[in-house]
Order: sequence, then C-alpha cells, then structure tokens
Amino acid sequence: MTSAPSKIVLITGASSGIGEATARRLAADGHHVVLGARRVDRLAVLVEQLRSAGAAADYRELDVTGRDSVRAFVEDVHDRHGHIDVLVNNAGVMALSTLDALRIDEWEQMIDVNLRGTMYGIAAALPLMRARGQGHIINIGSSAAYRVDPTAALYCATKYAVRALTEGLRQESRDVRVTLVSPGYTHSELTDRGGDPEVRAAAHAAAEELGMPASAVADAIAYAIAQPGTVDVNELIIRSTAQG
Repeated sequence: MTSAPSKIVLITGASSGIGEATARRLAADGHHVVLGARRVDRLAVLVEQLRSAGAAADYRELDVTGRDSVRAFVEDVHDRHGHIDVLVNNAGVMALSTLDALRIDEWEQMIDVNLRGTMYGIAAALPLMRARGQGHIINIGSSAAYRVDPTAALYCATKYAVRALTEGLRQESRDVRVTLVSPGYTHSELTDRGGDPEVRAAAHAAAEELGMPASAVADAIAYAIAQPGTVDVNELIIRSTAQG
C-alpha cells in the first residue's frame, strides 16, 4: 500500500487491458477505484476480486459515446463521495485499415470513443474539480499520436486530437493537474476487433511480439497520481524496448 492519501479515482474502459490493469494497480495502492465500461459482467467480477483483496472498488455501466452516460457516471460518484480526485479517460478502440477501404462507420466509432469520449469525460469532471480547486485528469493517448502509419490514419488522427486536447487543457489549468500517457504496443484487446482482417491480424501479431504488459502503463499512471499536488506530470510516452 502507498503512504499517499487515498483518492477517489474514476477509470473508463475498465473491463480489460490498460483500464483493468490500472484498476488493479491503483486499488492495490489504497485508492478507491470506480470502474466504468459497457461490459458490466466483467466489471462485476473485477470489483469482487478487488474487494476480496481488501480494496475499495465500485462499478457502473458506462458508454463513453453518450454525453449523458458520462455525466451520470461522474456525477454519481461525486454525489456519493462528495468529490472526485482523478479521472482516467482510458476507453478506446482501434480499427485499422487504409482510407480507401472506406470503413466510415469504424472511422466514426473511433472518433466517438477515442475523442468524444475523452471530451465528455473532461466536460463532466472539470467543473467539479475546478469548484473544489483541485483534481487530476489523465488522458490515455498513444505512440500513434506522434507518427502516422498508412493503415492507421483515422486512429492516429483521434490520438493526435487527444494529445492536442490534453495540452490545451494543461495550459488552461493551474489547480487541476493534467497528464497524457501515451503507450506503444501493449498486450490488450485493442487489436482483437474491427478494421481490415489482414491488417488487424498483423497488428495483433506485432503487439504480441513487441508489446509490453498493460501493467507497465498502469505503473506510469500510478506514478503520475502519486506526485505531490504541486507537481504535474504532463506527458509520458511508454514503449517496450523491443518496439524500439
């Protein structure tokens, strides 16, 4: 357990991958984690495991593409606990294909989840944090926010946008800390669904060969949270050494 004060931490996309790993790490550090995702069956199992280990954890169904769903998620926690300390905007999808494949529905899904979901999280949490005079918003970006690959133009575009959004929020903020965590290849379900099947298979193989465990990203998030209130960790890029 950490010696730092326990915080109320909200995590979106917490049913698997980085979100699940972050929930486990922060709960082990003594924080009260509140988990949101659409797959509530997985959240229920995870929360039961955390509670059995002595941690404080709750969950709620959440669809980050719905503004009302995100607002209800954040405000419910605020009403029950009187404040929120940290919001981890983690939910994301990655449907890879070339632009000429015209998989427009998947383009829109990536915009809705990766960008709008992050925007909705900020819109719900920021006023509450500002009113309290403190808080911490952590957005999960990607190494794809720093380069563009030919099969990932739309995914990269959403992560470039998250990076820009995060930097703008950081420049506006004095009382709310703002962190961008940008992982490279990570062992998760991100490459399991959507996109061109051949491209998806290649990305999955690369992630399996070159990826790092999701717990490595969770450790970075925990590091940013654990800093003193006067220290703002603005940006972390994390890759496995194998990725280069």
